[in-house]
Parts: sequence; C-alpha cells; structure tokens
Amino acid sequence: MKELVIIIRPEKLEKLKSILDAKQCGGMTISSVMGCGTQKGVVEDNAVNVIKGFKTNINLLPKIRVEVVVSDSEVEDIITELRDKIPTGHVGDGKVFIRDIAGAVRLRTGERDDKAL
Repeated sequence: MKELVIIIRPEKLEKLKSILDAKQCGGMTISSVMGCGTQKGVVEDNAVNVIKGFKTNINLLPKIRVEVVVSDSEVEDIITELRDKIPTGHVGDGKVFIRDIAGAVRLRTGERDDKAL
C-alpha cells in the first residue's frame, strides 16, 4: 500500500475528487494549508521585495493537501490522471509525495491492509 500526499491549488479540488472517485478510492483526508515551494509564494513578477540582492518576503499561498492510501497497483494510474488533469502549466501547480504504508486496520471490523481500504 502507498499513501499519496497531494498538494494542489484550491480551485483544482473538485477535479481531484472526481479523479479519485473514478479510481474508486475508499476515502481521503483533505486539509486547507498554506505553503510555498519553488515559486516562494510569488504570484506576480513585481511582488518580490529585494534588498541588497536578497529576496526578503516569502509569502505563503493557500493550497489543498489531500491524503489517500491506495493499493500499489493503483499509484501510477492515479498519478497519470493527476498529471493529465490538474496542471495549469504555471509554477505552483503542486506535488505528489508517495509513502510506503506498512499496514492498515479498519477499527469497526478489524479488516487489515487492502481490505481495510
């Protein structure tokens, strides 16, 4: 099993949910977060303050963090769909982090691993 931690622009959430639903993901956890990556929170060329050649402000932009655990066999299909349907072509479109999951237990029934998904 793998956990996908997907960071995207807020306006792409509904598209992401439809992708995961079409892949019959059993569930997801969604958080509203703030962050920056390569773009350093800059949304316009003139939005960077420069003092003595150094950028002084790193602004945090709103992002959505989605966590989902899926079977190993589903990972590449999901990533392909995300790459096709989520990007705007601009810096700040997001990232997907892939983590190994040692196990899962559904508390209500005691089902384990893929059955718990």
